[in-house]
Amino acid sequence: MGGAGDGYPSDLTDERRALVKPLLPAARVGAKGGRREKHPRRRFVDAIFCVVRTGCTWRQLPRDFAPWPSV
Repeated sequence: MGGAGDGYPSDLTDERRALVKPLLPAARVGAKGGRREKHPRRRFVDAIFCVVRTGCTWRQLPRDFAPWPSV
């Protein structure tokens, strides 16, 4: 989803995601500790933009995003 026209209007395009990606903390997996991510980070960012752009509440996030308590 996002960037290909199959997501929501609030989803980041690939070009804009490239600008945001360096600002996100790196995933900690393997020997450094932590577990594999259950949801792609891109969907978290898209969910935040969905709330900001639409004004919906966290609990009203569409179900194809990560669960609202995780976001």
